[in-house]
Amino acid sequence: MKLIIQIPCLNEEQTLPITLNDLPKKIKGIDVIEYLIIDDGSTDRTVEVAKQCGVHHIVRFPRNRGLAAAFRAGIDACLRLGADIIVNTDADNQYCGADIPKLIQPILEGKAEMVVGDRETDNIPHFSRTKKMLQKFGSWVVNKAANADISDTTSGFRAYSREAAMRLNVVSEFSYTLETIIQAGREKMATANVPIRTNGVLRESRLFKSIRGYVQRSMNTIIRTYTMYRPLQVFLTIGAILAMAGFALFVRYLYFYITGNGQGHVQSLILGSSLLVVGFQIGLIGLVADLIANNRKLLEEALYRIKKMEYDQLNGTEKLEAQDHPNRKMTAM
Repeated sequence: MKLIIQIPCLNEEQTLPITLNDLPKKIKGIDVIEYLIIDDGSTDRTVEVAKQCGVHHIVRFPRNRGLAAAFRAGIDACLRLGADIIVNTDADNQYCGADIPKLIQPILEGKAEMVVGDRETDNIPHFSRTKKMLQKFGSWVVNKAANADISDTTSGFRAYSREAAMRLNVVSEFSYTLETIIQAGREKMATANVPIRTNGVLRESRLFKSIRGYVQRSMNTIIRTYTMYRPLQVFLTIGAILAMAGFALFVRYLYFYITGNGQGHVQSLILGSSLLVVGFQIGLIGLVADLIANNRKLLEEALYRIKKMEYDQLNGTEKLEAQDHPNRKMTAM
């Protein structure tokens, strides 16, 4: 059983050694533990420090592409390297590395395919009251959209089984955390929460510049992802609201027309008719979007099968190479 711990990095030469030193070297039930960093266009000595600290694999971007792109590249590299379980953590040592055995235990026991570390944010002293409230509200919204029960949906401390990782398709340019939960819920993956500890703050978050900006981009991600997986429900709901508003205006006009005052309320008739037509058209758009969503499911299944064949073939080749070169270390570039 092979575990790869991936760490997205952006200018982390100061914090990366602390994070790596906190990671476990041995875990019961795991035969091999390897570390992989994704250098997201760092301009400092992050890569050199990673090599000095003995990181097994490095993926490098020539320029910054964002957290979501780094996560995707890391998952792809881990699968190519034959990982049976993938753990994602942050380079700022926010999460306690000693809790990784606890994080992967549900996967080892076959009870979950994706496990999210619950920071129990109410107990984090450096989180403001506003941030705690927004975190709870955001988790509630994501769980409703995903039909899931994840306590800390923004936590980046996660574990994925190999099968779950191959089924992930992150399209967001912002962050993977919310999208992957909605996807897992809609794909009916077995998910689990595990309470984990957090360490002291080493630096400020770089994911967002303000709470307002983070909330806005998170809501955009939630709406976009939910619409991608449930287009018919979204468009039919919007269409029904508009159609009901139009019908109410149409009834209003009929009332005044019957009572002999219809001449002064023609605007209600025009607006009501327009809303009825627009609502009907949006409903039709929902039907077309639903057909596209069904086609996307078929494409995702085909992509999963292609990934499985590709990764299995690569891993078979790498095992043969490892036998010929037992001391060889691989670096993903």
